[in-house]
Amino acid sequence: MAYWKTKLSLSQAFLEALESLTGNKLRSGLTVLGIVIGVAAVIAMLAVGRGAEQSITGSITSIGTNLLFVFRGGFEGGGPQGGFENRSNDRPLTLEDAEALKDSLEAPSVLSTAAGLQGSALLSYGGQSVTTMIMGSVPSEAVLRNLVLAEGEFITEEHLLGRASVVVLRPDTADELFGRHEGVVGELIRIEGQPFRVIGVLVPSGGGAFGSMDNEAFIPFSTAQARLIRRGTRGEVDMIYVQAVSAEAVPMASEEVSAILRRRHGTPIGDDDFTVFTQQQFLTTFATITNVLTIFLGGIAGISLLVGGIGIMNIMLVSVTERTREIGLRKALGARRRDILVQFLTESSVLSLVGGIVGILFGWLIAFIVGRVAIASGTDFVPLVGFDAVLLATMFSAAVGLFFGIYPANRAAGLEPVEALRHE
Repeated sequence: MAYWKTKLSLSQAFLEALESLTGNKLRSGLTVLGIVIGVAAVIAMLAVGRGAEQSITGSITSIGTNLLFVFRGGFEGGGPQGGFENRSNDRPLTLEDAEALKDSLEAPSVLSTAAGLQGSALLSYGGQSVTTMIMGSVPSEAVLRNLVLAEGEFITEEHLLGRASVVVLRPDTADELFGRHEGVVGELIRIEGQPFRVIGVLVPSGGGAFGSMDNEAFIPFSTAQARLIRRGTRGEVDMIYVQAVSAEAVPMASEEVSAILRRRHGTPIGDDDFTVFTQQQFLTTFATITNVLTIFLGGIAGISLLVGGIGIMNIMLVSVTERTREIGLRKALGARRRDILVQFLTESSVLSLVGGIVGILFGWLIAFIVGRVAIASGTDFVPLVGFDAVLLATMFSAAVGLFFGIYPANRAAGLEPVEALRHE
């Protein structure tokens, strides 16, 4: 039995709470475990969500904040959350459209453009094969998309003019074919059974606006157009990359691009047969998605804290029952209702405080392990443990301790001295 004084200061209440809890170490430890798991889950989940957002944002911005993407088809839904609406009477994007966007008089905010084709193809080397995205590209695409070579060279004008059978690989694609992405320049691979010589390998880029970008392969636009990616009309392209003169000029460049394409396609405002995306739109969309995901994961983790709080209430009710005679004796000696209330609230708060501290450390450890596993697997992803997440978890655990300690504390404080002393 803990030694009780008639009236308690907060420091005395804290010391007696520790004495009482350490008297039942196993029971207190199991109770604290619920809070530890809850706090650790909140910290880890928020760190993973924030790390995912940072990874996606970094990958998108690494391409360049002054880049625009033009696709065929209107976009329903008012933004990137909607879907493409390809209509039968939509005019396709063409090489001529890409050239028209370079007009410095009609589009002074546009610095450069590059047209592209894309499709899926089977790449093979020796006994290895992989199905990946192939891009029909022009030389300027490397500058527009900030493509950095790890070795070799990118597609040149000579490759375009000669419809050369050359290919530039992303690192993941090279790893799938060769088991490595160094020293593969000069190797001969097959794309849909046709021989292509590797002339370059790009550095890793991580995730992008359309998923992972490290499993692509680039071939000359003319080669793709003639042999691998055929479209309905000659000169048709799947997308046009547009580089604005600066990040600040992106909104104006978007308006200029839209005006030129409306005039060329003969479509009124509001009935466009094309869609212009900016990097900011992608960032906003993915930020919304990751925020919803983070809140969802945090909510699930919060359920663990709720369960931990119920455990605290349960152990405090047991404690009240065990110490009924002790409470009656103290009240008979003059202890006020407030003293009993403070004592039991202090005990529940100490349980949640200890659980919160251990949970923060454990949550950080989980986030660290997840980050190390991601790095070991070649994924550019680092969970971020923010101070706000730590503060939120700490405040929430403290609130849980107080909330679930109120009922047991009130029950203890409301005991009549005579009835409590008669308790067996």
